[in-house]
Amino acid sequence: MTRHDRRRVALITGASRGLGRALAERLAAEGWHVVAGGRDPRRLRAAVAALPGAGGATAVAGDVADAAHRRALVEAARTAGGLDLLVNNASVLGPTPRTRLADHPVDALARVLAVNAIAPLALIQRALPLLARRDGRVVNVSSDAAVGAYPGWGGYGASKAALDHLTAVLAAEHPDLRIYAVDPGDMATDMQREAFPGEDVSGRAAPEDVVPALMRLVAGDLPSGRYRAADLAPAPA
Repeated sequence: MTRHDRRRVALITGASRGLGRALAERLAAEGWHVVAGGRDPRRLRAAVAALPGAGGATAVAGDVADAAHRRALVEAARTAGGLDLLVNNASVLGPTPRTRLADHPVDALARVLAVNAIAPLALIQRALPLLARRDGRVVNVSSDAAVGAYPGWGGYGASKAALDHLTAVLAAEHPDLRIYAVDPGDMATDMQREAFPGEDVSGRAAPEDVVPALMRLVAGDLPSGRYRAADLAPAPA
């Protein structure tokens, strides 16, 4: 079986809602097998059950900061046939209401860094042998908070800045793979509602509207690097 006719396999963390779920739906519709990770077992099962297409899907519930969960995710991909795409989408915001760094609980910052930066690297480390066999791709979901000094976003932003730098170094160390960081922009997601309690976020982009930009990284020929979804939008016909 060649790379053109084999079943493609994607592993997506945080796949039960928001951007992760929207991307899983797009890939499943195109025939990919999706290994979907998420913390809420019931929500994850519902999301996977609703996926379209004939590629199939595997739900693996757990916390991405847990090494046993990461092992289970990669083993599910191996069982599905390999791994063509790893999307590190799972994130945590940190304390809410958002707080200044001067008041940010250090244990909460350790949790944010563990989920948003350390876990993606650990998952990439475990998945690299599978990705290398298929000239695979890694997409790490970043944020504009990684490069902007926004009051109240210091902990989250620091974790995404770390993720950006990890992505850049991994890309330099693995030139045979395509390794991306992507800033999806503000979206109408649960995290945005958590970050801005009581505010109406419905005017922000729907996660489904951002997926076509991500597909430029999934299926295009762009070199490894950091991209903004707004700059990846398909060119007008």
